[in-house]
Amino acid sequence: MTKVQTKDHEVVSIYPFTEEETEQLMTNAVEAVLMWSTKDGWPIGVTHAFVWHEGKVWLTFTAQRHRAAAIRRDNRVSVNISSASYPEGADPSLPRGAITFKGRGEFFEDRATKEWLYTALSRKLNRGSPEGEAAFYSLLDSPLRILLAVTPEKRIMYNAGLAERHMAGTVDDTELGERLASDTARIDQERKARALD
Repeated sequence: MTKVQTKDHEVVSIYPFTEEETEQLMTNAVEAVLMWSTKDGWPIGVTHAFVWHEGKVWLTFTAQRHRAAAIRRDNRVSVNISSASYPEGADPSLPRGAITFKGRGEFFEDRATKEWLYTALSRKLNRGSPEGEAAFYSLLDSPLRILLAVTPEKRIMYNAGLAERHMAGTVDDTELGERLASDTARIDQERKARALD
């Protein structure tokens, strides 16, 4: 077991989530930031309630939103989910940190899929309140509403709990992830350019 070395405190790619931790984070977090590019190349993001289902991020908005046209034009999007969006009273042992998924979005408008997602979102956001579920379902059930499913192609992860344990020297090196290029070649280039080594 090793502690983080002083010069390595900028290294974060070594802190991934396990598959089980990813499922816990994605199942319990309630908000996601959907990001896309505008026609003139500006990146932009909006916060949505979401459902994680069969490895995809599902969310919904109405068809007249600029993001609908933008994603139809270019379906490459990113979605960021943070443990900061756990609901009040969430189990404190749940994993902490964030995941950004790079992926591609696909729109759905069929009634069966809408009913499934509206029900899933309503239950997720109104746990233990049938009245809240019914009210939220009614709010979602609009003829202009469309659904977006994002299929991840890459994950960018930061496991805050693993990082804290590593800094304290209580992590076995086998728990750490592989250093990505940003924390190998690129960090060395930056240090050299800034005369840090």
